[in-house]
Order: sequence, then structure tokens, then C-alpha cells
Amino acid sequence: MTHEALDDRHGVIWLDGEFVPWSDARLHVLTHGLHYGGGVFEGERVYDGHIFKLAEHTRRLHESARELGFRIPFSCTDLDEATLELVRRQGIGNGYVRPVAWRGSEQISVSSAGTSVHVAIATWEWPHVFSASAKEHGIRLSTSRWRRPAPDTAPVRAKAASLYNICTLARDAADEAGFDDALLLDYRGYVAEATGANLFLVAGDELHTPTADCFLAGITRQTVLDLARHLGIPVVERHILPGELSTFDECFLTGTAYEVQPVRAIDDHEFQVGKTTTVLREAYTRLVHSPAPERGRASA
Repeated sequence: MTHEALDDRHGVIWLDGEFVPWSDARLHVLTHGLHYGGGVFEGERVYDGHIFKLAEHTRRLHESARELGFRIPFSCTDLDEATLELVRRQGIGNGYVRPVAWRGSEQISVSSAGTSVHVAIATWEWPHVFSASAKEHGIRLSTSRWRRPAPDTAPVRAKAASLYNICTLARDAADEAGFDDALLLDYRGYVAEATGANLFLVAGDELHTPTADCFLAGITRQTVLDLARHLGIPVVERHILPGELSTFDECFLTGTAYEVQPVRAIDDHEFQVGKTTTVLREAYTRLVHSPAPERGRASA
């Protein structure tokens, strides 16, 4: 996300109920979550000093932990208040927030019995993932050989750190091939998502998006679906085969980090940054910059 080292910054990080100096927010090398993937996280955006849909992200963090079989020892209210105070202390105007929860270092075993649960929250200034040109003209995706797993083989409803190994492998291969991101299919061969964002396609006046039955249905995804319905754009959620990509006119990705990001090509299928993509991108931008109850205010 940034070229500046994240382990050597000024300021504070919230760790297990306390604000600690940034460089002191450490964990032990024998941490269970590091060895066996027992960790969950969230990504949140700060706009004009407000955190967009903070409460929804915090609830999902708790839900993800339950999917992995552990309980976060802080309530949603505790974490919301800590996040707001952290953003205030760090003086973040437009940036990113990363809450993370993981199992501790009481033992090294596949079993997690007896391990503690730790929680940390960090935030930093970070305006955009892609350049202004990419935001305007779109990015290029390549289809990855890695696939999203079936619901009975992985905790697909959780924002689990272990599931992102697939994304890292896919994204690294895309980078090496000169693409901006990768498209992942699911275990059945249907179109699923990008490495850190949900996928939307436009055919005529209809908005299509893959059924989220084996990957995370993002908070930004739902926000864009709500915006589309409010604007009178027909929405179709269904399974989409890769062979159908050439039948669509527009394509874009959604995610907390990506926001509404146009796609100009998937492999050799080219798309235009058309009316529907532009209308939804502009509507999303207005929403995240508007004073609304769903936006946590760090200065309150």
C-alpha cells in the first residue's frame, strides 16, 4: 500500500486496550496466528476526518473472529471508541485504518486451545491505491490460476488473513506480467473477484455482479448495490462464466481501499469507462464525503 516502511513511523497504535508508541506495537515470533493463520482483520477509510461505516466494519471483525473460532475480548463499542480516538490522535484527514485480531503465543500447536486473543488498530494517511490516471482510465486485470475455495473447505465468510495467501500469489503473478491486479475464479470456474475487491460488470443498462457464495461480500460492494438501486439501475446478482466477459461493456471493482475503480481490460477483453461506472463512482464519492450517521466522526 505504501513504499514507506510501516514498522518505522511516528505516532501511536492501539494495542490490547492501550495506546502504545508505534515502534512498540510488536508480537512474539511464536505467535499462533503467525504460524497457523489464526488472524482476522478489517480495512477502513477515513474521509475528511470521518471513518466510513465504522460500526459495520467493527461488527464484521467480530463475525470473522467467530468464524475462526475465537472471541475478541473487546466489545464493538470499545473498538469503535478506540478507533475514533486513534484517528484523532494521529490527526488523520484522509487515510486508512487497519484493525487486526490474532491468537497469541501460549503454545505452538495446530490446536488453539489455551491461546489468548490480541487486538491492534493502526491508522495512517493514505489517499488512493492507484494513480489519478488509473482512476480515470481504468486498470488491467489478468485471470489467475488460483481460485477461491469452496465454502466447505475454508472459512469464506470471514475476512481471514489465511485466505489472502491466494490473493498475494495471484497479485504477484499479475504484477510480474505487467498487469495491475488479478481476477480470481471460484472453485467451480465462475468469475469471483479481484485480489482485494469485488467485481461489477455492465451490459446495456444492467449492472451485474457475481453471487457472493464463496467469497466475501464487501461492505463497499453492498454500498454500491444500494446506490445503484436508489439510482434506478437494474441489478443482477448471478454466477458469471469467464466466457461471458466479452459480452459486457463496462467493468469496475469495489472495495474500501479501491473505492469504485474502473477496469479497462481483463486479459484481452477491453471495456470502456462508461456512464454507469462514472455515475456510480461519482455517487460513491459524494456519499463518503457527506456528513451522515454512518460515518464515524473522529473529532466528536
